Amino acid sequence: MLKRFNHRALVAALLALFISHGTHAQQLILYVDTVTKQVYTEPGKNRVRLGTFQQVEDKSALTSDEPETRPDKPAVKQSEIDLEQTKEELRKVQRELEEQLMAKEKAAEEMLEQAIDKKLDKATRAADAIMRSKVPTAIKPDVEKKWHDRIGVRGYVQFRYNKSLWGDKDQVSFWPDSSVGPDKSFLIRRARLILFGNITDHLYLYIQPDFASTPTGSSTTHFAQLRDAYGDIFFDKKKEFRIRVGQSKIPYSFENMQSSQLRLALDRNDALNSCCRDERDIGAFFYWTPTHIRDRFKDLITKNLKGSGDYGMFAFGVYNGQGANRVELNDQVHMVSRFTYPYQFDNGQIFEAGVQAIHGRFVPSAGPNADGITPTKDAPNKGFKDQRLGVHAVLYPQPFGLQAEWNWGKGPQLDGSQTVIGNGTLNGGYVQAMYKYDSERWGTLFPFVKWQYFDGALKFERNTPQNRVRDLEFGLEWQIFPELEIVATYAMMNRTDVRNSPYDRFKADILRFQLQWNYF
Repeated sequence: MLKRFNHRALVAALLALFISHGTHAQQLILYVDTVTKQVYTEPGKNRVRLGTFQQVEDKSALTSDEPETRPDKPAVKQSEIDLEQTKEELRKVQRELEEQLMAKEKAAEEMLEQAIDKKLDKATRAADAIMRSKVPTAIKPDVEKKWHDRIGVRGYVQFRYNKSLWGDKDQVSFWPDSSVGPDKSFLIRRARLILFGNITDHLYLYIQPDFASTPTGSSTTHFAQLRDAYGDIFFDKKKEFRIRVGQSKIPYSFENMQSSQLRLALDRNDALNSCCRDERDIGAFFYWTPTHIRDRFKDLITKNLKGSGDYGMFAFGVYNGQGANRVELNDQVHMVSRFTYPYQFDNGQIFEAGVQAIHGRFVPSAGPNADGITPTKDAPNKGFKDQRLGVHAVLYPQPFGLQAEWNWGKGPQLDGSQTVIGNGTLNGGYVQAMYKYDSERWGTLFPFVKWQYFDGALKFERNTPQNRVRDLEFGLEWQIFPELEIVATYAMMNRTDVRNSPYDRFKADILRFQLQWNYF
C-alpha cells in the first residue's frame, strides 16, 4: 500500500508537464517514488507506476524563421483527447489516494477509540472491585489468610568453648555458663526456636522454647524448656498501647531486655541480672510506645546497633516474683515499672537513658551448708523484701558507643556466719565501651571492653550466698555474615563461687569462644 505523500503537488506537476509539451511527442510511462515523492520514467526501488502518457510539443518553441508545421486536424484533435484522458487519469489517481488517506485516518481513529474504551472499561472494573472490597459481606474472600499462615519462625544456636588459662583454675565455678571450669569442654549454650506473628490486628503471639536447658542439680543436658509464651493485646489501631500477658521478660535493666542473640558480652552482668532469674516470669505488663519511638527502637535493631527491642517507652506490670519456670511460693506479686527514652541528635546519633524499679517479696530456698547446717530464715512466711532501683544510659555505636547501668536495693542475703538468711543491701553495675566497624570484605567487627562490679547476694541460688564480683573482659565479635558470627573474649574473673559452700572467692583468666548461627 502507498505511503502517505503530497498527491496534490504530484498531480499539478504532471498537468504542467503535459500542457507544456507539443502534441506530436512520444508516449511516456511514469513512476513515482513513495519515499522521496519524485517522478521517474524508469522503474526502481520504492517506485510505483502511475500510467502511460502522451508528450505534447510547445508551440512557443518555434522560431519565426521556421515555418510552423501544421499537423492535420485529426491529429490535433487526437492529442487533445489524449491530454484530457491523462488529466482524467490523474484526477482518478488523486481521488483514490484521497480515499485511501481518509480510510487510514478513519481506521486509526477507530483503533484509538477502541483502545480508550478498553482502558476505561478496565479502570471501571478495578474501581468497582475496590468499592466492593470495602463493603462488608458475610462471605470472606478465598485469599484471606488463616491465623496459622500469619506465624513466622526464626531462632539461633550458640556453641561455646572455654579454657581456663591460669589463676585458681581448679576452683572456677561460673554460674551463668556451666562449661566454664575444670573438666569442661564444648557446650550448646542456647538453641532457640521462636514462633511469632500478628494473629489479628489486636493480638500478637510469641512462643520461644530453649532446647539446650539444664535444670538445677541435673547431670543431663539439653532439656526443652519454655522461655517465652505470651500474647500482646492491642487497644488502638496505631498499636501504641498494649498489655502483655503470659511468661515474658520483666522490664528491668537494658541488658536484661537485650536478646542474647544481639548482646556483645557472652553473659549478662551479675548486678542487674540477679533481680530476675532467666530475666522472665509469669505476669501481666502494660506497655506504651508512641509510634515514632517504636520506629526508633526498630531502627536500632535493623541497623545493627545492638538495641534492646521495644519494651515500651513506659512500662508497668505485676508478676509472680519467684522466676521463670518456678513454682510460686507466696500469694504476693512483684511490681515493676520502667521508663526509657531514645533521643536522636541532628547528626543521627542516638542516646538512650532510663530508670526502673522493682518492689515485692521473695522466698529463697535453703539447704545444708558445708558444715551440714541449714540456715534459718529471718523473715515472715511471705518472704523477704525485694526492692531495687536502677538506671541505664546507652550511647549507641555510631561507630563508638558506651553502655552503662547501675542499681541499688535490698533483698535476702546469707550472713557472714552462713547460718542465717536475713535482709541485706546490694549495689553494682557495669560499664562497657564498644566500636562498630563495617567492612565490605570482612563483614562487621565489634571490639569491646566490659568492667562489672557487684556487692550483694544471688537470691535464686540455694541459701542466697553473698556475691562479690570484680570482673574485666576484653572481646571481639565478628559478624562474618548476617547468619554467622564468632565471639572471642578474654575474661579476668574475680568473683564468688555461689554454687558451692563455703562460697569462696576465686581469681582466674578464661579464654572463651562462641560460634552463633542465626535462622531468620
